Amino acid sequence: MAFCSKCGSQVNDGVAFCPQCGAAVGAAAPPPPPYQPQYPPQAQYPPQAQYPPQYSAPPMASGLQENVAGLLCYVLGWLTGIIFLLTDKRPFVRFHAAQSIVVFGALFVIRVVLSFAFIGGYHYGFWAVEGLISMLLSLITLGAWIILMVMAYQGKQFEVPIAAGIARNIAGKV
Repeated sequence: MAFCSKCGSQVNDGVAFCPQCGAAVGAAAPPPPPYQPQYPPQAQYPPQAQYPPQYSAPPMASGLQENVAGLLCYVLGWLTGIIFLLTDKRPFVRFHAAQSIVVFGALFVIRVVLSFAFIGGYHYGFWAVEGLISMLLSLITLGAWIILMVMAYQGKQFEVPIAAGIARNIAGKV
């Protein structure tokens, strides 16, 4: 099938003149372009939602916001701290990862040292002392774990007194 170059109507093959307008049919006219919708300018769309500053940071390759990544630094103690310290480059997340390593690493080392210190103590009646120390250390660990996760999720850079200085040094070096 051919098309009239003047009016665009269909013309059968072998016909010399267009039956609609009478124009000589030469080369076939191209079909009309496909429909392309016209969109209004961008300014007519509603404005983007505004979020508080601690939630407005763009997500990294992992797709996590800073506050969520900060919380996850504490989930498995020093282990997730190491993971986030090595993978995330944002200062907020790196600080919380380093603080997790320092706080929960120190609590882990203290627990191991105390367990070896009281190995021979069972024969001398020190089991009650070890039980009390172990329970106190467990409560401290649980309390620190909850507080640090909540503060990190709220976007606050909560600093544990001694560990924060060490954590800043670790977060800045790697």
